[in-house]
Amino acid sequence: MERGEIEESLRHISGRTSVYYRNLVTGATIGIREKLPMMAASVIKIPILVEAFHQIRTGEHTKNEIYVLQEGDKRPSCGCLNRMHAGLSVTYEDLCNLMIILSDNSATNILIRLLGGMDRINEDLREMGYETLQVNRLLFDREASERGIQNYVSAAEIGDMLERMYRGNLIDLESSGDMLDILKEQRLNGKFPFRFRGRIPIAHKTGEDDGITHDVGIFYAEEPFVLCCLGNGTDCPAFDRFMQDIAWRLYEEQGG
Repeated sequence: MERGEIEESLRHISGRTSVYYRNLVTGATIGIREKLPMMAASVIKIPILVEAFHQIRTGEHTKNEIYVLQEGDKRPSCGCLNRMHAGLSVTYEDLCNLMIILSDNSATNILIRLLGGMDRINEDLREMGYETLQVNRLLFDREASERGIQNYVSAAEIGDMLERMYRGNLIDLESSGDMLDILKEQRLNGKFPFRFRGRIPIAHKTGEDDGITHDVGIFYAEEPFVLCCLGNGTDCPAFDRFMQDIAWRLYEEQGG
């Protein structure tokens, strides 16, 4: 698929959009506004996952440590902890799984606090070399959102983070593998995986909010590739269809 074809498809979709593609065998890369900071929605949960595993590596947390759910932890929308009883015991690893697999907002906010807050997460992201990935507010914090405070990602930096996981050198080999195993279990599969029906593993994370729709991930095709598509202030159904189409086209072109 040529860059021009992608640009032509995007020309008919409103709002700000960005795309990053990288073949993990040949290194072939296509970027369209790939460095543009974009409001992250739930894609920000990937950098939070990375920080969670970083702090396992440093010994600050363990996978089996217990957190007891409080009533005040519960947040609406995605996930299931908001429907669980206060006093429920969950492990640190449970919180990581819930944050990604069910995109649980309550689990995400608990992890942000356990990890030492947003400043600590952002400081470690800078040390990893990421400049646009930024955690600035808790999930489902409508007051902060209305004041214009948002979390940010870019397609290129999320793509690089995923590639480093794939190559086993994000934190370390074991951590990279564990994070990919979680991303492969994603249950929100109406975007990139829509046409695949389990044909190949796809380690990915979606994001959505008003006028926002994203999907970013690794496709374990014959020639594995990274694809990151971000849309802000866009026609979400149209951009979702674009993401479904481009994912399938790239898969077919790389051997199916």
